[in-house]
Amino acid sequence: MTIDIGDPAPDFTLPGDDGTAISLSGFRGRPVVVYFYPKDNTAGCTREAEAFRDAYAAFKAEGAEIIGISRDGVRSHQRFRDKLGLPFPLLVDEDGAAAEAYGVWKQKSMYGRTYMGIERSTFLVGPDGRIRGAWRKVKVPGHADQVLKALEALNGER
Repeated sequence: MTIDIGDPAPDFTLPGDDGTAISLSGFRGRPVVVYFYPKDNTAGCTREAEAFRDAYAAFKAEGAEIIGISRDGVRSHQRFRDKLGLPFPLLVDEDGAAAEAYGVWKQKSMYGRTYMGIERSTFLVGPDGRIRGAWRKVKVPGHADQVLKALEALNGER
């Protein structure tokens, strides 16, 4: 499945790093950055989380929330959040349903081995619940800034 700009963002309700359930629909009326990442405490995922953390005040100033999603469990997310001082929630997609709905559950390969995993991807969901920006196969350097610029442009349209 692939979702495109203008499509309704697939809703989800997932456990957060504090154990409480968080639904995308609960943020209706304001923009949300939903980023999918492969694994807690890995080099690329750490750099990506740090970049969103460092830009968090700018995202909040634009009225947006940030949500990170991976298949790691609550305890792993708690350790990752605490280690990096993340001010936004990390959600547990244990069965991969959210990753499937967003089309980011992909066949990957490393060292000649193929396996299924999350393709690093980010979606900007508008206040109306529609996809307003989509980045797939994300390269971490500069990515948070790209998403922030798209958010600023979205807010300029209102």
